[in-house]
Amino acid sequence: METIPAVYSHLDEDEYAKQLKEFLETKAGVKGVVDSGATRIPRIFIYPPENRPNPTSDDSCLQVPIIDLEGLQNGKRMEIVNEIREAASTWGVFQMVNHGVPVAIMDKLLDSVRQFHEQSQEVKEDWFSDDKSKQVRLYSNGYFTAFRAAYWKDTLSFLRAQQLEKEQIPQVCREAVIEYTRCVMQFKDTISELLSEALELSGDYLAKTECMDSVTLLCHYYPACPEPELTWGVSSHTDIDFLTLLCQDDVGGLQVRYQDKWVDVPTIHGALILNLGDFMQLITNDKFKSIEHRARVVQSRSRISIAAFFFPTSANMVKPYGPIKELVSEKDPPIYRETSVGEYFSTYFQQPKGSIALPHFKLSTS
Repeated sequence: METIPAVYSHLDEDEYAKQLKEFLETKAGVKGVVDSGATRIPRIFIYPPENRPNPTSDDSCLQVPIIDLEGLQNGKRMEIVNEIREAASTWGVFQMVNHGVPVAIMDKLLDSVRQFHEQSQEVKEDWFSDDKSKQVRLYSNGYFTAFRAAYWKDTLSFLRAQQLEKEQIPQVCREAVIEYTRCVMQFKDTISELLSEALELSGDYLAKTECMDSVTLLCHYYPACPEPELTWGVSSHTDIDFLTLLCQDDVGGLQVRYQDKWVDVPTIHGALILNLGDFMQLITNDKFKSIEHRARVVQSRSRISIAAFFFPTSANMVKPYGPIKELVSEKDPPIYRETSVGEYFSTYFQQPKGSIALPHFKLSTS
């Protein structure tokens, strides 16, 4: 039987709003679309032809840096710091192995998040909410905007995960979330020291700025997609935090932008992917880069990824952050003005989906 090619059809604002309302009211998310037996994706998920996924990455010869942290305390620290400096200043992303976060805990979290998302709708819908202030919620696409296609993913979100009581966490993933949160908060202290050293700052400078004392876990589920060539799990964007640690399964689909080329990030069992966010680029005065990235979906399998986003605590969301004074000079003046995380959020979410907010905070050179 011949396959009829899908045709992109522009939705006017009223029709988009209608289809969006119908989708959200199901409280079933993208997984519900798949469970319904759909062989075509709804129009709100279809991207215009010029923005759809390419069959392959732009350059298969490029490889995201892989940094082995084994030996950190046994004579290799300076070598590792140099590798981190190079990766952070050029790529803005690198994979880490032998990092000390138990692989068994990572696997347990990936499995339990999959179990949560693959429960029946009746079990999950009590967690479904469009209230962005809720500490724990299930949602599908956090920020829909008319005329911009939606993402093919559902997300279980834990805001300020380090503060959660166990009763607030779904039972199926409760133990794994608690264990993983404890581990990444401890590992954050290690990577904070290494980044400070890579910037040649005295002591653990980044810890003193209190910029990464809170973690938000976003547990993404990208269902198998009947038409993966028409949509994105998440389209091109940068993270608006200081630092992101990503744990993913073996399905793959993550791509990063390096020298205007899109590069596939290979899956390595037990690896943690570190990518730097907009605020890290801002406070380092462009010494470190915030990486643009996106995620494809596939037809045959669902994908799980858990992103740990590091921010200041709620008390410091209005604290101004600007270029670190030790990193600026008359020869290397500040590139950005000071801003708070709260102000940055407001600017970011007023931009079209996929736009980068960082240029709005550049100081005038005139």
